[in-house]
Amino acid sequence: MVRPASPAHATQVAIVALPPVSMSGVGPIVDALTLANEIDGRLLYRWQVCSWDGRPVPLSGGALWPADTAFNDGIACDWLILVSERFQQFADYRLFLASLARVGQRTPLVTGIHHGVWWLAMAGQLSGYRVSVNWETYQQFTEQFERSIVTQQIFEIDRDRATCAGGQATVDFMLAMIKRDHGPELAERIADALGVGVLRAGEERQRIPFVTAPGERHPRLNDALQLMEANTEDPLTTDEIATLVGVSRRQLERLFRQYLASMPSKYYLGLRLLKARTQLQRTSKSVVQVSLACGFSSAAHFSNAYRERFGVTPREDRRNWIEKQHGGAAEGAAKGHAGEPRAGAMIERPEEP
Repeated sequence: MVRPASPAHATQVAIVALPPVSMSGVGPIVDALTLANEIDGRLLYRWQVCSWDGRPVPLSGGALWPADTAFNDGIACDWLILVSERFQQFADYRLFLASLARVGQRTPLVTGIHHGVWWLAMAGQLSGYRVSVNWETYQQFTEQFERSIVTQQIFEIDRDRATCAGGQATVDFMLAMIKRDHGPELAERIADALGVGVLRAGEERQRIPFVTAPGERHPRLNDALQLMEANTEDPLTTDEIATLVGVSRRQLERLFRQYLASMPSKYYLGLRLLKARTQLQRTSKSVVQVSLACGFSSAAHFSNAYRERFGVTPREDRRNWIEKQHGGAAEGAAKGHAGEPRAGAMIERPEEP
């Protein structure tokens, strides 16, 4: 059999792994790239593994993942993938963030997986982008990084930035990227080789099991959140939610404070405002239509709540988004990569999610 010639330029991938990380976190990335080359018969992707100091990356369970090089300003690639499974500061993390900002600014595609998304946001790389955040830290991320458009999708691909919630979604994301680069047939053959059934699109929402202890879930909190998500157009009161899930109002408030660091009404309002922002960005609905669809009885109330949350009115936010998409995207991205004003503040006051 005559194999097709290799592409003139194989995609150069730099995989940056920051502890803690597991083989189940990094394996899907390497497996997908390896199978793409093997199944296609051409060298489609080259990759190198980077750690901050060039030493092997410790994996959960005591294994070590060899690193090809240390991450620094000299890293040059077409696709940068940053993966971590918990935000954990280290001695030189500020130097790392500075290098990440500089490398990210000149890299055509930058990706964060699981808590790699937090590192990218800390480095000012996700301002103005749609961002998929793991359900565990969704609310915290939303409150800290107000310039990002945070979603609960399993992954997001927005211009030159891509983010993924991690876990099983990493497989779906990698196959979506390979499909985008080299077509659906190759992605489907890789999926078959990996034993993956139906490929999930990025629009699919994460499942949100709220875990209170190893192996234990809190069904009342999960039920309350599902009620909120299902009733954004005609919001329920806190008392109604408590009654429907079978707890007192006081118990419900305690659950939200303990696990989400928020009151039910505040969390519910934030959920509706995030839905409104998504509709303003992605649909042609009028501001009035969006406000009604998200449970606001008057446009004035909606505008005031929106401004308090995002710093701009709904109309201003939509106008800014349209301007960025048409003609101002490159300039806006450059500003975001270099670190917008809030990004600097984030670096000075990092919090573990």
